Amino acid sequence: MAVTEEEVMSALKQCYDPEIPVNIVDLGLIYGVTFETVGEQQDVAVEMTLTAQGCPEHVNISAQVKARLEQLPGIRNGTVNIVWTPPWTPERLSVEARKELGIE
Repeated sequence: MAVTEEEVMSALKQCYDPEIPVNIVDLGLIYGVTFETVGEQQDVAVEMTLTAQGCPEHVNISAQVKARLEQLPGIRNGTVNIVWTPPWTPERLSVEARKELGIE
């Protein structure tokens, strides 16, 4: 059975920017998820951004996302593409993230 975007997003809620106590999905860092079926398996690519272009944790966050993707059953390869357009802004925060960070 193919992995869905919802399952990917749920899995990525376990990934965090170590400097912010909110997962990357609720931070609004995930811009898109695409799949390619390869035989019985899937390759999944995540397009994401970071809160700042100079983020010192970009390598660690990307590695964390890739590893989490590749733990999903049926996923052959996970790819992380960092993009800067559109730039991240606090408006992308979920309601849960706003509560966690004390932003109302």
